[in-house]
Amino acid sequence: MREARTTCPYCGVGCGVVASVEKNEIVDVQGDPQHPANFGRLCVKGSALHETLGHGGRLTRPIVDGVESDWDTALDAVASRLRKVRDAHGPEALAAYLSGQLLTEDYYVANKLFKGFLGTPHLDTNSRLCMASAVAAHKRAFGADAVPCCYEDLEEAELVVLVGSNLAWNHPVLYQRLKVAKQRNPLLRVVVIDPRVTDTCELADLYLGLKPGSDARLFTGLLAWMAARNKLDRVYLEAHTQGFEEALAAAREQEAGVEAIAADCDLDAERLETFFYWFASHLHVVTLFSQGVNQSSSGTDKGNAIINCHLAGGKIGLPGAGPFSITGQPNAMGGREVGGLANQLAAHMDYDTPGARDRVTRFWATEGLVPCLPEGPGHKAVALFEAIERGEVQALWIMATNPAVSLPRTDRVRAALAKCPLVIVSDCMANADLLAYADIVLPASSWSEKDGTVTNSERRISRQRGILPPPGEARHDWWALCEVAKRLGFGEAFGYTHPSEIFDEHARLSGFENGEGPGERRRLFDISGLAGLDRAAYDALEPIQWPVNVAAPRGTARLFTDGRFATPDGLARMVAVRSRAPAQELDAARPLRLNTGRIRDQWHTMTRTARSPRLMNHRAEPFIEIAPEDAAALGVEEQGLACLQGVGGRYVGRVRVSRGQRRGEVFVPMHWNGYFSGSAFSGALIDNHVDPVSGQPESKHGAVALAPLPVEWEATLLVADDLGVAESRWCDRSQYWARIPLGAAQRWQLAGGEPASANGRIESARGEVESARGEVESARGEMARGEMETASPEWLSWLEATLPVPPTLWCTDPASGRLRAAGVDDAGRLRWWFMSGPPKELPNLAWLAERFGEAASGESMAAEHRRRLLAGCDDGAANQGPVVCSCHQVGQRAILGAIREGDDSVEALGARLACGTQCGSCIPELKSLIEEEKAHALAEPIEDPAVA
Repeated sequence: MREARTTCPYCGVGCGVVASVEKNEIVDVQGDPQHPANFGRLCVKGSALHETLGHGGRLTRPIVDGVESDWDTALDAVASRLRKVRDAHGPEALAAYLSGQLLTEDYYVANKLFKGFLGTPHLDTNSRLCMASAVAAHKRAFGADAVPCCYEDLEEAELVVLVGSNLAWNHPVLYQRLKVAKQRNPLLRVVVIDPRVTDTCELADLYLGLKPGSDARLFTGLLAWMAARNKLDRVYLEAHTQGFEEALAAAREQEAGVEAIAADCDLDAERLETFFYWFASHLHVVTLFSQGVNQSSSGTDKGNAIINCHLAGGKIGLPGAGPFSITGQPNAMGGREVGGLANQLAAHMDYDTPGARDRVTRFWATEGLVPCLPEGPGHKAVALFEAIERGEVQALWIMATNPAVSLPRTDRVRAALAKCPLVIVSDCMANADLLAYADIVLPASSWSEKDGTVTNSERRISRQRGILPPPGEARHDWWALCEVAKRLGFGEAFGYTHPSEIFDEHARLSGFENGEGPGERRRLFDISGLAGLDRAAYDALEPIQWPVNVAAPRGTARLFTDGRFATPDGLARMVAVRSRAPAQELDAARPLRLNTGRIRDQWHTMTRTARSPRLMNHRAEPFIEIAPEDAAALGVEEQGLACLQGVGGRYVGRVRVSRGQRRGEVFVPMHWNGYFSGSAFSGALIDNHVDPVSGQPESKHGAVALAPLPVEWEATLLVADDLGVAESRWCDRSQYWARIPLGAAQRWQLAGGEPASANGRIESARGEVESARGEVESARGEMARGEMETASPEWLSWLEATLPVPPTLWCTDPASGRLRAAGVDDAGRLRWWFMSGPPKELPNLAWLAERFGEAASGESMAAEHRRRLLAGCDDGAANQGPVVCSCHQVGQRAILGAIREGDDSVEALGARLACGTQCGSCIPELKSLIEEEKAHALAEPIEDPAVA
């Protein structure tokens, strides 16, 4: 067994990973104790990385016009069709849409090809959906897209303010790091500002559950409050900033009293003033903000409102101080370094950077080739797909992202993709929604196969190392781009043979004529100190924070420590911010405010994380979170099905009633795609309003209506992966369905508005049903229950008509009429299992998953297992409830049972059940269960009259 050091491909924390490799397979993943981003910690997603690998479900061959092909044919088709569109319609008819999942080297080559040699400005990235507003705020304030802080600042701070960031779920390793810092320093205070009470609030000394969209009002109010109480750092303001008076005047345009600010933010005035006092009274303050701030039609202003307060108090450039934007993807920052946004060129140069276009042109030029860079910025993500819809963009190459799910107004995005004459998709997974719209599909390498670098949220560059060979004919993205460039006649500029050569060019460009123009300040992004690395040095590259140059050969932890910024005069710009309400207004037709976001155990559109069954157990189905009062008023119940109607479509999910949800608001996760559910695209509920500065869509502020989903039946069907039955047989005839991988089987949750027998299929299959009835009858003697009840003829007929293996065992509950049935083939292997009724009545499915696993390996079912098959477990135990601890697969019922038996602390639960002892992500939920159970016990009536 050998070990390989690499980097996690999920969130922007950028954790180091040690992968254990045996026989060309990764068998275990641990946190890298030497990596400064995580020091050995990993969240549950990172620790399950090896469970998401494997060749099943991967794209392994190119596809041209729906037919599998070889690489030469596919690459020739890409090049010839791009050339044809360019010749007929000009370079601006071409576009690329990239991803923060790409490595920096992939990104660099894509940007160079499209902007530099194809000459189109229309290259953007899905980082536009999460980080663009923070980027724009940094550039307005600091003169560069530069995050000033590092992770150590969370440990050095006196006050940490979390704004629009569910750190416990979205960046769990940083949450655990902050938690340890708080334990070591009892004086460290944490404030959480978020409309929802999330697991992050478990760490909070103060929680402010503000009205969605009122963030800017809160921070402009803070600036006015600091000025009114003489809490400004006048020396710092005079020496290092400009624009303060304008920013303060804008802040004072609205009533600056605490009561008025609190009313506008729907907060308690006393709690708000406590926050103002804490912020103003501490010098070492970190404000960590994320999508709750960025994903707004005024996200840039919100970011600048936060930055204004730090500049006004001199709370920047010091240990434990600064505004800290936390990145959503592992390489969102690396993509921006190479020009991955439509308004960028390369190496943090923009179209409006003096001399930048000429500089990049000369750097990329060869003896026989001169680039033809566009003269101005291209379409940003939402505008790009609108241009495709209008027919202005005729060819689109999409890499490592799924805009058919992730963008707002998914209905319009899909329609645009359907009409686009040429769609090229580079992806690693065969189940991506996007493939239905692709003319050419290129199979890409994935994590553990790719070789290059990523940059995390604290500007730290790390190596993501190729450990395994790509499956089949999958290839690296940079290689495919270079091969297309050669076929287009640009081979002289794309002759790379290894990612180290691309990185070297990227590093040299960052230092090329950097700060050498008349009156030009040095660009902050500078990794020229890493130029010239040979392949061995590149392979051995240790994590390092930029800038890395002659002045800082070992990297730079914090920026602006000298009070000098990347503006022409070195002064930071304070921006006049006026708060605005969300662009999508509520009305009678859509009266509820929608919030979207991530969940703890899933990543983006689930194409990778859902390959690990244990990551699907915490939140197995799409859901709608709603306040108890709203649930009662709208007639929806816990775990019932409901439908949200938005501007571009509907979303169907299971109701979760939560006291952490504000009244009049609902929350849905962003992850589910068309492979895992039929109507759970969060983007369908969001209108395409964007921030006018950054172009980032307002994904946090939709407007929806909610109603119960009227269904007459619910059912669960477990089907062996190799059974070979068309899923449309049940998906097409269900009002609701969700797919939940179980390892060797797929679990399907189904619901419909009419009995299964009335679906128009049964009559045509009657002959098949009758022919199978004899076999079914002969199996009655093998039933788990002593006395057989008459099974629902509708369900039995449906199962017989739908599945290739007929029912072998079945029974009904005499009280409820619920049917359970199973299909066992002639070799004694479990092929399918069925239960009518809601999922809360399910047994513990882990036992059934083991039976499917045995069947997949060719084992016949043991006699004792066959007898217990319909019960679903050996001891007939009830379902353990939703999984709380994904690391150790501990269910809610087991936890509640332990609490009732006296294990009423996280430590005691960990000792008994192991929950909370690995990544720690479930600890806030464990604490909530403990508190809820204690409250429930106190509320129970005392039955003994003597005691009473």
